[in-house]
Amino acid sequence: MGFQGTDGFSVYGDSGRLVFRVDNYSRRQKYLTKEIVLMDGDGKPLLCLRPRILSLHDRWNAYEVEECGNKQPNSKLFSMKRCSNVQNFDQTEVLQRNFADNSKPKLMPSFRIEGCFKKRSCKIYNSRGDEVAQISRKTTGQASVLLGNDVFSLVIQPGFDCKLVMAFVIVMDRIC
Repeated sequence: MGFQGTDGFSVYGDSGRLVFRVDNYSRRQKYLTKEIVLMDGDGKPLLCLRPRILSLHDRWNAYEVEECGNKQPNSKLFSMKRCSNVQNFDQTEVLQRNFADNSKPKLMPSFRIEGCFKKRSCKIYNSRGDEVAQISRKTTGQASVLLGNDVFSLVIQPGFDCKLVMAFVIVMDRIC
């Protein structure tokens, strides 16, 4: 996928067709951002992303689209945070609900993102250590001219949820 970020995001598939977009994306401070809505190429809302205002690790939560606008959402899909509260540390982890012990669900690490997102050079790994996606700077033509940081490539392994990876990318952009 090609990814272009400005004050909104546009994500294009291999065929050049618009696959995902974020129209309400804003570079405002986290405490001014209420929520970001990930949509498909036709504008249908898919996921709602919200920052936790008082968070040392830049935590964001993702919800099903039905929870968008709800002040007290209860169907958190995942929570994503910086692994360290040091501002220049790019490694992040994704926590998802674990129902393994039939008790109250706990958020457990399920993905980690390693590398430097600011330089558009990072990989997303699942809890088993398998690479599920890779982000890299996009080049053009045979001369391999690097494009700007707001245009990059996202390669997602077959069988993995593209919508989930897109949510990770949007949150990483806000965290980093």
